[in-house]
Amino acid sequence: MTSALLSLTEDAWQGRATAHRNRVERYAAPYLARRSAGQKHPVEDFLFTYYTQKPGQLSRWHPGPGVILTGAAAAERLGWKFYRAATPAELSASEAPDSRSGVALDLEDFLLQRKEAVDFARIILGRTAARPAQFGCFGLHEWAMVYQQEANEVRHEYLELRLGSSGTDQVVEDNRIRCTHFDAYRFYTPQALGLNELRPTRENQRDLEQPGCLHANMDLYKWAYKLSPALPSELVMDCFELSWRIRAMDMQASPYDLAQWGYPPIQIETPAGKADYVAAQRAFSAESAVLRERLRAAVDALP
Repeated sequence: MTSALLSLTEDAWQGRATAHRNRVERYAAPYLARRSAGQKHPVEDFLFTYYTQKPGQLSRWHPGPGVILTGAAAAERLGWKFYRAATPAELSASEAPDSRSGVALDLEDFLLQRKEAVDFARIILGRTAARPAQFGCFGLHEWAMVYQQEANEVRHEYLELRLGSSGTDQVVEDNRIRCTHFDAYRFYTPQALGLNELRPTRENQRDLEQPGCLHANMDLYKWAYKLSPALPSELVMDCFELSWRIRAMDMQASPYDLAQWGYPPIQIETPAGKADYVAAQRAFSAESAVLRERLRAAVDALP
């Protein structure tokens, strides 16, 4: 498959790779330092512990398809998964300054091995974008995860509940819960499962995801890194940084007291707090819609 059309000199692509590593390090270095010290952070560890992409993997810069990397340093990538030597025809077509050698994404092998992931990403991104956004959940999924906590094993056991156990339970019982996201719903306590108006499953995920959901928008990062290295790392990091900011807002609206970590609460148990939540949720939904379309375009460009 001849897809590489643009060549980058070693100086050019090494500069982009360094910029990417620096961008990742802002988030990864504090996490790695905490991990070495045996410390936890309820907000800022999440993207490295819940998602399967590790800091070292995220730090590797990938140009995506259609690019030939030239220079001696590019040869290292021949040992990386889904990279191969550029063909003479590709080097000639790209007008590489050093026509003797270059390295490119092995898109053919990637598509052969990752076809299921590519197909699912197309489905979930497209169907989510096509649905109307819902803005009435108020982040109650996090509250349902600790409902009747005294009878269950507590999540984030090192955190205090802002309203205490009984106050938290009362908020759950006083509100309508209609979570559409399976990967939030599956962490509900057993007593909370029946309170959710929907029954999300892995099988019906593609039929329930909607663009107002904070977790569906956080998962843009998941779909992006699962298609690495066939997507440019700049796009993956745009998704990561959006997910990072959504996670902060999600936890501010949670039942936990995060004041000592510098996160003031969004008091969704009050009318004013609900209004603040919806305003932030709408803003993230609009921002995510733009990024979702960029992801869809990148995925659709794959053969």
